[in-house]
Amino acid sequence: DLRDLPLVTIDGEDARDFDDAVFAEKRSGGNYRVLVAIADVSYYVTPNSPLDKDAYERGTSVYFPHRVIPMLPEVLSNGLCSLNPDRDRLCMVADIKISRAGKVTGYEFYPAVMHSQARLTYNQVNAYLENPEDKSVPTSLTGNKDVKKSVDTLHQLYELLLKKREERHAMEFETVETYIKFNEKGGIEAILPRTRGDAQKLIEECMLLANTCAANFALKHELPVLYRNHDKPDGEKSMRIHEYAKNFGLSFPEENPTQADYQRIIEATKDRPDAISIHSMLLRSMMQANYAPDNIGHFGLAYDEYSHFTSPIRRYPDLMLHRAIKAKVTNAKQPVMDFSLEGAGMQTSDTERRAEKASRYVESWLKCHYMKDHVGEEFDGVVTTVTNFGLFITLTDLYIDGLVHISNVGDDFFVYDEQQQQLIGKDRGTVFGLGDLVKVKVAGVNMDLLQIDFGLQAKLHSSKMNQTKKDHSN
Repeated sequence: DLRDLPLVTIDGEDARDFDDAVFAEKRSGGNYRVLVAIADVSYYVTPNSPLDKDAYERGTSVYFPHRVIPMLPEVLSNGLCSLNPDRDRLCMVADIKISRAGKVTGYEFYPAVMHSQARLTYNQVNAYLENPEDKSVPTSLTGNKDVKKSVDTLHQLYELLLKKREERHAMEFETVETYIKFNEKGGIEAILPRTRGDAQKLIEECMLLANTCAANFALKHELPVLYRNHDKPDGEKSMRIHEYAKNFGLSFPEENPTQADYQRIIEATKDRPDAISIHSMLLRSMMQANYAPDNIGHFGLAYDEYSHFTSPIRRYPDLMLHRAIKAKVTNAKQPVMDFSLEGAGMQTSDTERRAEKASRYVESWLKCHYMKDHVGEEFDGVVTTVTNFGLFITLTDLYIDGLVHISNVGDDFFVYDEQQQQLIGKDRGTVFGLGDLVKVKVAGVNMDLLQIDFGLQAKLHSSKMNQTKKDHSN
């Protein structure tokens, strides 16, 4: 019974389902105890029931810019299962002990009942961490000394875990995530970058902790679960980065790169104006993560063992893991499912891709629809991808992508240099590469292909890298 513990949820402003709550305390000798309480969906969704079969078919919730298609009925996802404030809720808990050096020294899992003492948002917690006296911080945080103490301890713990993250060379790419703000009529008002402050990162680290402990527990007890695997890049992808890294005077192995090899390039390029283009290229060189019954570890996060435990409201593999752990810790029989583990791995990996594809499609459709009203207008943008058929440009203020076809790049004969990621003019020597700033005109929008075409008006500024290359060639 954890109802007296000051567990709180910390989520985005627009979150409707709360599947994780956190609490931390300092222990003797400077050690920590952190509780990650996750909604106990397994209590309500029983194996092979109609509800369960439907959740398995969906595999995941699907997130669109102004709507969520939940994996579970909303009476569960936003109601009974959701860790809403001031309500008694069932949960599965990862109770983790951490040394003052940031090492996990022990953990246990158990089903529990909790009572969330506050529904906090990332913005509120970020404001509090920057200035505890900030008037926008709710009294549910500042007025409750137990909640306040726990949030302070969580922040201290986060700084410790951040050091461990750096030590193991987990990757931290400079990329921009955006969200669409709608007006009252349902049209796009603005496309804004999503900022990640300490509050988001703090929750992320707590979730990573619970996920790794759950994977360790499952491996130790040979539970019938799915692991979240991320393989290292293959030889072809490594070779491409090896050639590309030479542009920065950096070494990168031709095969079997380590996380440290990636991190070196990330660190060396993170303050450059073309960092986002470079990091997007690095991201594209990675393999896709997937679900499988055999653990191979997670390359990007630099973990030897990893699983998904923290979101059973919206992901089926997490629900499977909950059931298996709960059966083990309560000495019950492991559930016998109507599907094989291999089949579940393929199904949940496929439904995840399907959901991502659907989300991307809707976002592209909305952006194309928005740009139809701006045909003929000029915008500043940055070259984010170079191909043999043209340049992909991301508009600086709108975060919308479009293509300048090679026939519209300029009055020259352009040749694609894959190694340098450039288009090079044969007659005039004009060079276009990643990170170059350009001015484009919206030439047309094809709603059937969801494609935006730009005409190149002017090159405003070469990225540092392309400038350096030009100097060398001169």
